This record gives sequence, C-alpha cells and structure tokens, in this order.
Amino acid sequence: MALSFLYMAFVRVLQMLRLRRCDHHELAVEVVVPRHEMMILRRQVERPALRPADRVVLAGLSRLVSKADRVRFFVQPETLLRWHRDLVRRRWTHPQRGRSGRPALSKGTVQLVLRLARENPNWGYRRIHGELATMGVVLAPSSVWAILRRHGVDPSPRRFGPTWSEFLRAQATTILACDFFHVDTVLLRRLYVLFFTEADTRRVHVSGITANPGGEWVAQQARNLSFALVEQGRPTKFLIRDRDTKFTASFGEVFRADGIRIIRTPIRSPRANAFAERFVGTVRRECLDRRLVFHRHQLETVLSEFVDHYNEHRPHRSLAQQAPLAIGETLQIGDPDPGQLRRSDKLGGLIHEHRLVA
Repeated sequence: MALSFLYMAFVRVLQMLRLRRCDHHELAVEVVVPRHEMMILRRQVERPALRPADRVVLAGLSRLVSKADRVRFFVQPETLLRWHRDLVRRRWTHPQRGRSGRPALSKGTVQLVLRLARENPNWGYRRIHGELATMGVVLAPSSVWAILRRHGVDPSPRRFGPTWSEFLRAQATTILACDFFHVDTVLLRRLYVLFFTEADTRRVHVSGITANPGGEWVAQQARNLSFALVEQGRPTKFLIRDRDTKFTASFGEVFRADGIRIIRTPIRSPRANAFAERFVGTVRRECLDRRLVFHRHQLETVLSEFVDHYNEHRPHRSLAQQAPLAIGETLQIGDPDPGQLRRSDKLGGLIHEHRLVA
C-alpha cells in the first residue's frame, strides 16, 4: 500500500506541475474533458471500487479543492470520516493468538435443539430450553435462540393451527373402525368375521367368528374389545362402522357407555370406512382367496396366524414400510449380506417372512 501511494502521489504532483505551465485554453480543455468523462462513468458505475491508496490521495486532494468545487467532488465528508474510522479500527485490531469467548457448542447439542424444534413447531426457544433442562442439558436460553436463528428456524412459537395432515394424524389416534366380512366354507356354509382396526397404527383385532351374528353375540364381542382397549390404555373417542343391520342397538350401547361416539358411514360409501375395507381386501388377496376353508375352527387358526403376520411383520406404506407393532424398531443396514438372509414360512408356506440375522 505504501509504494502504491507514493507512486500515485508522485504522478499527481507531476500532473499539477504540468498544468501550471499550460495556458488558459489548454487548461480549460484539460478540465472539461475529464469532467465529461467523469459524468459518463458516474452513469455507468453506482459505487466506484477504491483501493486504499486511492482513498489516501482523494483525502489529500480534498484539502485543495475549493468550496465551490466540493459539490461536484464525489467523495463526501461522511465518506472521509468513515475511512478514518476504518483506519483507526485496523490500527487497534490485533490478531487473536487463541480462541476467546464462549466455548463452541457440541454438534450433538445443536442437533438435539434442532430436532426438538422440528418435532414441536409450536414450541418457542424458551420452551425448548425448558425441555433441555429436564433432560439435564445445561444451555443458556440465548444459545438456543442463536442455534435456531443460525439454522433458519424461527425462535418464536408457531401461532397458527396444525396442517390438515397433522390434524388428521392426531385424530387417528382416537379412531377405531370395524366391519364384517364373510367366508364360505367348502360345504358352502357362510361364516361371518367381525374385526376392528386402529386408524393410526393399522393394528387389527379379530373379535370373533360365527355363522349366526345375532345381537347378543355382537354385543359380547364389543364388550371383549372394550376390556382389551382398557388394558392397553388406548383412549378411543370414535368408532366408524357401516349401516349393516348386524350392528344392533346393544352393540352401540356398549361403546357409548365408555364415552365412544359411533359414526355411521353414508349408504353405499365403502370409502368412508377405508381402513376396514383395505384390510378386507388384503386378507382376501393374500390369504383367503388362496386356500380352502373347511370349518370355523380352521378359519380361526388361519386368521389368527395371518393377523399375527399382519401386525408384527407385514410392511405398510402408510407406516413408512413398517409393521403396526414394529414401528421404530427397524435397523439401518448399509451393506447387507445375502448369506445372512433367513426365511420363515407362515400358513403352510403360503406367506414368507424374511429377516437378516447376525
């Protein structure tokens, strides 16, 4: 910078000496032409890029410019003051020999804060800080705020309601669906199967099988399921069913006594009970349509084994290709070994289950 400044100052001094020898006509031309060139350049460049040496020369020349010409001088007094402040700051800024200030937060802490914010969009940075404190993570509220801002997450809690997908997913945890389907035996005897399915986990409960689904039998199956739900601690608010006459008044009273509201689907609208209808299609395609049934006891055995496979192993697209009772248990394997693949047969080899063993 010093050499550049000395060279530029020397050039400007020579120019000034040359101008002193010029007559008035030549001097006028020397002034008008650069002024016009400067006007053209100002139209094309909004802010000129100045080097440190340029700033020093312009600061020195500003002392020689008359007050009348200072209006056309593109360097304003505020600019000169700002340049001086920059020089002072550089003069008293020393390079750091070591890291000072607060220690950097660990990567795990940052990821934990971001996960809490992602999974709880209605939490602000204060609520996240409180949740971290309950887990024993010592962190200042301002640090939580800084982490969220640095990663583009609003530290303030979300003030609007959930999206439709979030709302329906939350409601599904309290919804049951039920339906009947029939199976014809080899001797053309029709058996009726009553089942219930949980809307959120897709878990299926086969309640009973009978050839005569009377009102008392259906009510007893409802009581059995009610007791099972209480033991599981599963809160249920709604039960979806169609308008089949096999669902008698006593069936509905069992659930109403437990505070469960019965929702009947419209007439001829199977899609309104899509969870139950989907299971009926699955059990027929994968099991019942591929084998003969001779009597009720055999059907109970077949459905019991298929429901265990359905709940514990069969992947579901709505559950990210996991089984209803195995959500969150899937392990990530980077390079699987085909020699570790093991197959187990269900229903006499009708259904295969595959697992990787160590």
